[in-house]
Amino acid sequence: MNKQAKSPRSEKLPAKPRRFAKVPIRFLLPNIITLLAVCSGVTAIRLATEDRYELAVAAVILACLLDALDGRVARMLKGASKFGAELDSLADFVNFGVAPAMLLYMWSLHSLKNIGWIVALALAICCALRLARFNVAIDDPDKPPFAGKFFSGIPAPAGALLAMAPMYLGFLGVITDGSSAAPFVLPFVAAVAAGIVSRIPTFSGKGSGQQISRDKALPIVVTTVFAMILLITYPWEMLTFLSVAYVVMIPVSMRSYHRQDVAWKAQRKAAEPTA
Repeated sequence: MNKQAKSPRSEKLPAKPRRFAKVPIRFLLPNIITLLAVCSGVTAIRLATEDRYELAVAAVILACLLDALDGRVARMLKGASKFGAELDSLADFVNFGVAPAMLLYMWSLHSLKNIGWIVALALAICCALRLARFNVAIDDPDKPPFAGKFFSGIPAPAGALLAMAPMYLGFLGVITDGSSAAPFVLPFVAAVAAGIVSRIPTFSGKGSGQQISRDKALPIVVTTVFAMILLITYPWEMLTFLSVAYVVMIPVSMRSYHRQDVAWKAQRKAAEPTA
C-alpha cells in the first residue's frame, strides 16, 4: 500500500516564540518619574505613622515637583502615551488625595473620631472625582478656546498643598497642638475638598505659552531662583504665604474667566448669521 508523500508545506513548523515590541526610552522616562512620585507619596504616609510630620509633608511636596516634571519631560521627549496618562491620574490620586488625607487625619482629625475620618475621606474622594472629571473634559469639543488657561476647580496638587496649610502653621508654632486645633482644621479641610470638586475656574498657568520674550527671561530666572532659595531656607513660611496667595487669587481668576466668557459669547453671537 503506497503512502502519499507529504509535501514540506504540509508539515507544521514549530511556532516561533512571541517577541515583545521594543519600547523607546522616551516613553519609559516619564513613567519612571511618575512612579518615583508614587513612592514619595506613599513614603509620606509611612513617615506620618512614625510622627515625622515635617518629613511627611516634604515627601508630598516632592511628589508635587515630580508630578510637574513628568508631564514636561513627556512633552519635551515626545513620549506622551495613553498608559502614561492613566498612570499619572492614579499617581495623583495616591499622592494628592490619599496621602494628604492620611497626614491630616493622623496629625489632627483623629481627635474628632468618626467625623474627622469622614472629612479625611471626603478630601480623598473629591480628589478622585476631580481627576476623573479632568480626564473626561480633555476631549470636550465644546470647550471655549480660552478655557485652556483655567482649571475647573482647585487642581489636585494645589488642593493637597492647600489642605495641609494648618500643618505648616503647626510647624511654625502658631498651632501648638494639632489635636486641639481639629475643630478649626476640619471645616478648612472640608472647604478645600469642596473647592477641589467644584467648578470654580482657577488659573492653570498653561496659557502663558512655551516661549517668553527675551527681556523677561532674566527677571523670571532671578525670581524663580530667589523663590526656590526662600522655599528651601524658610519652607513653612513660604508655603503658608503661597497658600494665602492662592486663596486670594481665586476671586481674581473667577473674574478673569467671567470676563473672557462674556466676550467669547458676544463674539459668537455677533458671528451668527441673522435671519
